[in-house]
Amino acid sequence: MTAFVLSSPDIPANGTIAQEFEFNGFGCTGRNASPVLRWSGAPEGTQSFAVTVYDPDAPSGSGWWHWLVVDLPARITELRANAGAEGGHDLPAGARHIRNDYGSYAWGGVCPPPGDKPHRYVFTVHALSVPRLDIPNDASAALAGFMINAHALGTASFTALYGR
Repeated sequence: MTAFVLSSPDIPANGTIAQEFEFNGFGCTGRNASPVLRWSGAPEGTQSFAVTVYDPDAPSGSGWWHWLVVDLPARITELRANAGAEGGHDLPAGARHIRNDYGSYAWGGVCPPPGDKPHRYVFTVHALSVPRLDIPNDASAALAGFMINAHALGTASFTALYGR
């Protein structure tokens, strides 16, 4: 059995995230570009994928959702550079963004408070048992997460750090 793995040529697992992936706002001055993500070894029966990026260290009481992409067709094994651009035009056909905790339907770059210890950013691809999630376009990150977990056949993740 092949292992289900997620990687990025832009962000090393357990490494430091480059400043170009930082948000542009909230006091941060990055490019707000999303990284390339690649995966392989999805479980048998996978009908679609979802990708999430989550900061469990955000001082919000509930963490911070930076990126949620759902309804990625099962044939897709990569999100290209800046696939998280506002409007979704760089996503694979059929995929859609769910609103992140910045309130946008896009990649929301890393932006921990200055002086905090570096935050952990968990990048995850979820193999799903359904071709599309039955959630509205304006679903919350919590609802999307619930439905992703309800249909997950498997996940692959890596974590990287960023501080300022």
